[in-house]
Amino acid sequence: MYNLPQYKEQHSDEVFKFMQDYPFVFLTGVDADNKPIATQVPVFIDEKEGKLYLTGHIMKNTDHHKAFLQNDNVLAVFTGPHAYVSGTWYDNPSQASTWNYMSVHAKGKISFGGGEELVAILKRLTLHYENYNPDSTTIYDNLSAEYLEPLMKAIVYFKIEIETIENVFKLSQNRNEKSYDNIIEKLKEQGGDAREIGTVMEKRKHKVFNIEKK
Repeated sequence: MYNLPQYKEQHSDEVFKFMQDYPFVFLTGVDADNKPIATQVPVFIDEKEGKLYLTGHIMKNTDHHKAFLQNDNVLAVFTGPHAYVSGTWYDNPSQASTWNYMSVHAKGKISFGGGEELVAILKRLTLHYENYNPDSTTIYDNLSAEYLEPLMKAIVYFKIEIETIENVFKLSQNRNEKSYDNIIEKLKEQGGDAREIGTVMEKRKHKVFNIEKK
């Protein structure tokens, strides 16, 4: 991770919002032999008694489940939109191109559970992503016991107590205002992630250049 001051978001509420907006994390660790493992899962982020926790579920007896049982240190990477930034967009175009992106790294300890904890996370997950529609056929409460019984045996609840959070919001903060504005324009001409990055940069411009927000 780039630990350069100009690329750090200093406001914890904005970092927390970013984590909530991009909850499909890249969960990584190492096993007892220091071999790396990884998986991608959706998580919930909660604060309790001044501490942050990530919760979710994964399949039992997979490489990542076994590794986390052997070594409970975990890194959860939250990633958002990203885009190529051409050096030709700077006011001095004879410079290297780069990549703009936002990322949050949360490190902590993982623990596992089942029973009521697993049921609770599945109810919460299915309701949340079905927009709290109690009539949806795919939410936990509307699934049959015959369907749920083998499913529940195959998965496990997890909780991560976050110990440290680091972030990189690398959004051309090292450029002058003319270059910054041109990068925004070029990115917003595109679609997808590029346009999203351009929009984020536009919203943050007042902070980058200490301009009074209108």
